[in-house]
Amino acid sequence: MFELIFLGTSASAPSIKRGLSAMVVKHEEYRFLIDCGEGTQRQILKSGIGFKRLNTILLTHGHLDHILGLAGLVSTFMRWEAIDAINILGSKHTMERVSDLINGVVLRGTQPPMPINLLDIKPGVILEAENFRVTAFPVDHRGSSSLGFRFEELPRRPFLPEKAEALGVPPGPWRKDLVAGKAITLADGRIIQPDEVLGEEKPGAKLAIVGDVGRPEKLLPYIQGVDALVVEATYLNEEAEMAEEFGHTTAEAVAKLANEAGVGQLILTHVSRRYRDDDILNEATAIFPNTILAHDFDTFQVKHKD
Repeated sequence: MFELIFLGTSASAPSIKRGLSAMVVKHEEYRFLIDCGEGTQRQILKSGIGFKRLNTILLTHGHLDHILGLAGLVSTFMRWEAIDAINILGSKHTMERVSDLINGVVLRGTQPPMPINLLDIKPGVILEAENFRVTAFPVDHRGSSSLGFRFEELPRRPFLPEKAEALGVPPGPWRKDLVAGKAITLADGRIIQPDEVLGEEKPGAKLAIVGDVGRPEKLLPYIQGVDALVVEATYLNEEAEMAEEFGHTTAEAVAKLANEAGVGQLILTHVSRRYRDDDILNEATAIFPNTILAHDFDTFQVKHKD
C-alpha cells in the first residue's frame, strides 16, 4: 500500500485554498516528497507529517512553481540536526536549475552541515527496495525534460498462518525466514519449505505520478494498469488550444487516457483558479467516473484491487 498526502494542488500560482505543487508518498518507513513549490515547508508543518525522513525529493521538472520551495526547505534542514543527507533527484535540465537555486542562493559558497546530493537521473529504475521499486519515465512538457514516477510494490506470496500452525512452525524468526523464501529446520529436525506455508503470488499496488504534461497520450506505456494515476488538469476542454500552447492538458484528455490505460482511479491536481472545482470534476467523470479532484491536505491510500 502507498499513502498519498497532497500539500499543494494549484497551477502556476497559489490561491487562497491551494498551495503550489507538492505531495508526499509514503510506503512503510519510506517517505518521498514529490516537487516542492513555494511554501511547501509550511504545508508540511500544517499537514502534521513533519520533516522526519523526508529527505528524498523527486522533481518532475524544473519550472519555478515546482522547485522554489526547495530554498526554504533546504535552509531549514541545514539547521535541523536530525537530517543526515538531502537527496534531490531530477533530470539534468531540472538539476541545473536546482543547482543555481541551492548553490547560488542558499549556500553561496558556504559548506552545508550535511551532504546535499543533487542527482541527475534518467528514465529507468531509480530505487529498488526490498518490496517495491520506483521508476522514472519521460513526460512531454515544453521541452523541460520532465519525468513522471511509477511506484510499484513487488508481487508477494501471502503467509498462511493456518498452514504454519498445522506444521508446528512457531512464531518468530522461523516464520520470517519462510516469508523471505528460506527453508527452515525445526527443533525436531523437520525441514519446512516456503511453498508449504505461502499462498499464490499476488500483485502489489501500483501508483503513477505525473506533473505537468502536454501530450498525455505519450504516457500510455508507463501508466498502463496502475491502481491510481495522479496527473494535472490545468485546463478544461473549452480551452484545449490554450492548453496545447502552454504545454498542458485538460481534464477531458487525462480522463480519456485513464480509460485507455485501464487505470483504477484518477486523481486530478495542478488546477487553475479560472475554473470551479465542480466543472473540472464533471468534465473528467463524464468520461472516467472513478475520478477525484485533490485538495490541499487530502490523503489517499493506494491499494491493489483484484
